[in-house]
Amino acid sequence: MIKLMIVDDHQLVREGLRSIFASAVDLAVVGEAQSGEDAIALVQQGASPDVVLMDINMPGGMGGIEATRRLTRMLPNLRIIVLSALSEEPLPTQLHDAGAIGYLTKGCPAKELLDAIRAVERGLPYVDARLAQRRMVAGWRGTKETPFADLSPREMQVTLMILDARRNHEIAQCLSLSQKTVSTYRQRIFEKLGITTDVELTRLAYRHGIIKETET
Repeated sequence: MIKLMIVDDHQLVREGLRSIFASAVDLAVVGEAQSGEDAIALVQQGASPDVVLMDINMPGGMGGIEATRRLTRMLPNLRIIVLSALSEEPLPTQLHDAGAIGYLTKGCPAKELLDAIRAVERGLPYVDARLAQRRMVAGWRGTKETPFADLSPREMQVTLMILDARRNHEIAQCLSLSQKTVSTYRQRIFEKLGITTDVELTRLAYRHGIIKETET
């Protein structure tokens, strides 16, 4: 039996996933969390899933990238599949570097999700076919698909929080940083992206698929 944990802040998504897994005799949901912090707490309390389905953008300061990094350190044999509406670089690469072994978009068929879970549980990487093709083509071209690829994982984390309309003091509190450090991150991010305002950041993020206009 493959033990699953679902980490997603939308209850409707969690319920939908549970309904998919209910028909699979070899899968069992052993935990649910609506944030990275909640997922860490569940593991600290004794939860021991084989596979975690991880969203990227969630409430709290941790987010999917940092939660993936911490969970794989806590449970070295854990397999994490990112399941997100976001599929543009540098997010897949950064999550892979953090320890994720799979990456699927939320628009994938149920059968593909089940196949991915069974594959990663055996230690095999699994990446959405469209994402894999896009990354391969970019490699052939020898070009960088997005300016966001220049951001470090921490800078990307701060960027996502800025896009979530969080102010510097909120980001500082969530990440246990000083407001001065957050201001430095913000300045560095803007310099790397060649922008000067939050509005420009939002437009650039839409253009490169870092956020979606249909997100709720």
